[in-house]
Amino acid sequence: MSDQPRRPRKPGKPYRRPQKDPVRVLAFEALRAVDERDAYANLVLPPLLRKAREKEGPEKFDARDAALATELVYGTLRRQGTYDAIIADCVDRPLREVDPPVLDVLSLGVHQLLGTRIPSHAAVSASVELARVVLGDGRAKFVNAVLRKVARDDLDGWLERVAPPYDEDPEDHLAVVHSHPRWVVSALWDSLGGGRAGIEDLLAADNERPEVTLVARPGRATTDELLGEEAAVPGRWSPYAVRLSEGGEPGAVEAVREGRAGVQDEGSQLVALALAHAPLDGPDRRWLDGCAGPGGKAALLGALAAERGAFLLASEKQLHRAGLVARALEGNPGPYRVIAADGTRPAWRPGSFDRVLVDVPCTGLGALRRRPEARWRRRPEDLEGFAPLQRGLLRGALEAVRVGGVVAYATCSPHLAETRAVVADVLKQHPGAELFDARPLLPGVPALGEGPDVQLWPHLHGTDAMYLALVRRTS
Repeated sequence: MSDQPRRPRKPGKPYRRPQKDPVRVLAFEALRAVDERDAYANLVLPPLLRKAREKEGPEKFDARDAALATELVYGTLRRQGTYDAIIADCVDRPLREVDPPVLDVLSLGVHQLLGTRIPSHAAVSASVELARVVLGDGRAKFVNAVLRKVARDDLDGWLERVAPPYDEDPEDHLAVVHSHPRWVVSALWDSLGGGRAGIEDLLAADNERPEVTLVARPGRATTDELLGEEAAVPGRWSPYAVRLSEGGEPGAVEAVREGRAGVQDEGSQLVALALAHAPLDGPDRRWLDGCAGPGGKAALLGALAAERGAFLLASEKQLHRAGLVARALEGNPGPYRVIAADGTRPAWRPGSFDRVLVDVPCTGLGALRRRPEARWRRRPEDLEGFAPLQRGLLRGALEAVRVGGVVAYATCSPHLAETRAVVADVLKQHPGAELFDARPLLPGVPALGEGPDVQLWPHLHGTDAMYLALVRRTS
């Protein structure tokens, strides 16, 4: 211990312990998990919310607190690119030199200032208090200084300052204004085509909170049953879809708890339905889901196959994901089997199936509404890693289907390198297979393009940006 006498505290305000706000501490912990462990917010947030409810009790951490925590996490992640540009304008060092935990507190504060209705003084005060709890008093002063600068203007004013003019650099302008990496803006624009309005609508849709959509698995649940739930409204396109309006909780739905219904985007439902309804030459007895994890499409296909007495084989390479598929299919009324197998090295004989689905692994650029952090993790070079696998899975599917049978190639990415380029390359090597028009198999769905393949869009269809190509084996 030092022999120096303790220095007396300077006169002034007495020291006050920081007040721990469980909502903002939870949001900070979620952002740290996303940053440090490459976790996904939709997987990290639910256990953190449960822990907070158990620790604080329902009186101190209620549904409104959970909703605010969720908004803070997802809103901050969606707008991270925009907020980084604004924070960079308010600090005297490169952003990479700001400690990541400090940057997370700043980003949460900026979102409260510019992305919510929380009054400015309350947003700054709560953020500084959070900084005192998780960072210490010294760095809390830095947070206070930066956020006071941010609070001098609204979001539109900041965007005028930090975003380059559209006429000088359209892609960089859109990247800053709509909080997407520049390369993602470029890729989405190439796939979408058209002018400024369409890409702005798409990027804006990526930053909106997606609806929760349920699927009533045929023969096990009905949409009428699901529509009896509070906050439930009919789906737009799928006859098995029911949407939960804001505040609807899937876990409170009995059919979901029992596995008779599930949470599934309508785009995903439409892919499965298109394959199931595609016209066949010959028998319709054996179906294959060649990339079945985590099981949503397999469960719907299994229910549809059961109505016709057809058998479904659900194959998933990763053992733990195969377990999720088995859980999703549990209770299916028709014959099925789940195996752990690699679709590029088939565990079945060639020509064994009448219908085959391969929903291939991809960059996930079509689901940025649900996984906003994915836009900051993906890199253009990731496309090169997925390309051989995507082609290998489609080739395997074409070998697995019999002559006259149908393959559905699907991916939750609109990137042309993962969609049309893959299909075109593989079909060049398979003269005995041909694309056919998928659009008639999505009745009532507008804006499906010129075909024969289909690209769904969040801003046009309210779905994830699912891609679908239907291929018939002719010889």
